Amino acid sequence: MNPERFMARCIELALRGAGHVAPNPMVGAVLVHEGSIIGEGWHRQYGHAHAEVNCIRQAIDFGEEDKISSSTLYVSLEPCAHTGKTPPCTDLIIQHRIPEVVIGCTDTFDAVNGKGVEKLNSAGVKTTVGILEKECRELNKRFFTFHEKKRPYIILKWAETADGMIGSGVEDRLLITTEATNHLVHRWRSEEAAIMVGTNTAAWDDPALTTRLWEGPSALRVVLDLNLRLPAALKLFDGQFPTVVLTNRKAIDQPNLRYVQLPEEQDLVTAVCDALHKLNIQSVLIEGGAQLLRSFIDARCWDEARIFRSSTVFAGMGLLAPELKHGELTETDEIHTDTLHIYKPTKH
Repeated sequence: MNPERFMARCIELALRGAGHVAPNPMVGAVLVHEGSIIGEGWHRQYGHAHAEVNCIRQAIDFGEEDKISSSTLYVSLEPCAHTGKTPPCTDLIIQHRIPEVVIGCTDTFDAVNGKGVEKLNSAGVKTTVGILEKECRELNKRFFTFHEKKRPYIILKWAETADGMIGSGVEDRLLITTEATNHLVHRWRSEEAAIMVGTNTAAWDDPALTTRLWEGPSALRVVLDLNLRLPAALKLFDGQFPTVVLTNRKAIDQPNLRYVQLPEEQDLVTAVCDALHKLNIQSVLIEGGAQLLRSFIDARCWDEARIFRSSTVFAGMGLLAPELKHGELTETDEIHTDTLHIYKPTKH
């Protein structure tokens, strides 16, 4: 048998939970008997059954229950051994006398972190760990960053003209990208826990920061407004979706509007990351403006940068796009007249 083949299927299944399972990780599982898959499952919704449970249920529903105790379970992430929203998956595996479990990568969340493997081994279940480990960790890069670095996975995103402008520099909004690119951005919004903008972007562009051009959930809206100078009439404060305001001032929460006071003794980037971590936000898409983006670039506190370059030339005095320092280009994609460049940080 080819274990990489079955683990690749686990990853494929896990991705179906994107945008629906956070703050849990995306997980996929397959049950294999004599080289054939007899059950598949993935974590579909936060608080609902885990991948292993859905996989075993499917095998039973398909009339394969008598084969389970002589099958191998493949799962992209170490099964949990603790009770959270659902019972431990290790107990279910042991209950069904599954003799072998092949695991993509360990779960570094403190409540798991090797305890699942230890419990299975203690019950006589053979375990193998590290099949497509790099790919399985990449699958849950947000989850691992949050628990290992104690901050969200940070994605920087902006669009710039062919001559390097990110905005007009005045209150008139500069439209840079095409409708096709805008649809892609809304898909990204549905995949992240939060979307964040700075004060000037909120004031000048009045963005709703919702998922409208793609079917999927709207992320938590976060705006940096240190001195509470943004007007209440902005779309961010319409109450239709939750919004968090990061500020240096004290303010009273309102329905779907929460104020989080940042400690002034901390530098801005550290304070923002700590605040988002305490709010249990595993990932944030920072959509601007230039000053906020530069703060994270200068602090070397980012995990991915997605930059659209348009064929449009601004040809005037505008707002210069940030300079991405210490970034390595990993992917390029043409989207009509726009070009998407994706960067990852170079190592310190």
